Amino acid sequence: MTSRAGEPFDVERAAAEVTGLLAAPVPAGGPTTAEGDPVTGEWTATAGEGFRIVPLWEGAPLTGVYAPEWNGAEEAAEAHLTGLARVLDGLWGPHRTVRLDGPMMRSQGGSPVDPLFEALFAEDLYGDLEVWDPVDPGGRWIALIRGHSDGDAPFVLAALVGDRPIPEPADFDGRL
Repeated sequence: MTSRAGEPFDVERAAAEVTGLLAAPVPAGGPTTAEGDPVTGEWTATAGEGFRIVPLWEGAPLTGVYAPEWNGAEEAAEAHLTGLARVLDGLWGPHRTVRLDGPMMRSQGGSPVDPLFEALFAEDLYGDLEVWDPVDPGGRWIALIRGHSDGDAPFVLAALVGDRPIPEPADFDGRL
């Protein structure tokens, strides 16, 4: 669960939060740490060497939900991602997609992956990254990701900022 549970999605609010990430601090080094709300423990941010990840939206839990309602929830999450990406494309030009299936398979197989990818997977953010880079004179990049861990978990939309080149994952070749 994230700190965004129960909040309706608002594309303008989300776009403002994403652009605000350009001024957010990112650690120059050190371990990756996830932060939680002090009262509820719900995830609020993760920061690691050169990056910061924050939740923007969390859908309703899907416990006991089946098609067509489940499909509707997935379509809504995808629409939130697409709508926000369209707004950000207007700010920074077209984005590119970075597929995470290779790092995900390596991680699930017990092989090491980049700390950024480990941080995403720790928050069940298994989608592809939609990346704008660089978006400021300092070379920072911005990315969006849609996550979903299993059939009952809610869909989540998160944003990332980084101050060094985004790792380019190699395609998964089936070897771990």
